[in-house]
Amino acid sequence: MSRWEPDARGRLERAALELYSERGFEQTTAAQIAERAGLSERTFFRHYADKREVLFGGARLLEQTFVETLAAVPEAVAPMDAMGVTLEVVAEVFADRYEPARQRQAVIAANAELRERELIKLASLSSALASTFRGRGVEDTAARLAGEAGVAVFKVGFERWMGDGGRGLGEHLGEALVELRRLVVAGSA
Repeated sequence: MSRWEPDARGRLERAALELYSERGFEQTTAAQIAERAGLSERTFFRHYADKREVLFGGARLLEQTFVETLAAVPEAVAPMDAMGVTLEVVAEVFADRYEPARQRQAVIAANAELRERELIKLASLSSALASTFRGRGVEDTAARLAGEAGVAVFKVGFERWMGDGGRGLGEHLGEALVELRRLVVAGSA
């Protein structure tokens, strides 16, 4: 019997990313992931419903970070300024996660089913942000637009970060938010 080792979830995530990169998502099984992590298949299923969830298990934490941070910003702060504060905090979550994030995105980009699931998770995030904005007293249409805009800024900034690991995610998110504001101002002129 092997000795117990901590961080089963993290070990499963690392093993999955390695195998997905080596063999491809479709050719990798939950049993292979568990074996690579030095765990049983039963342990795998205690942590993840299926092999896709290894890639999306952090979505709940990401959404929680977005929502809790946004809700904590004083209501007097304008919606997009509040989103800017929120994006700064979210960027900190990824501070030491460039390589795993890059591996994850490469796996998702190579599989249509996973890209679709990613879009569903982002739509859920947008809805949660809109609800949080409404809770801050923002009118429904404006709340929905602010939620969608926040997700768009995150998505664009994140994609740019993936292509440029030399700078932090926060810089890319900040630049994307500035560009969105520039577009809105230029469009209203």
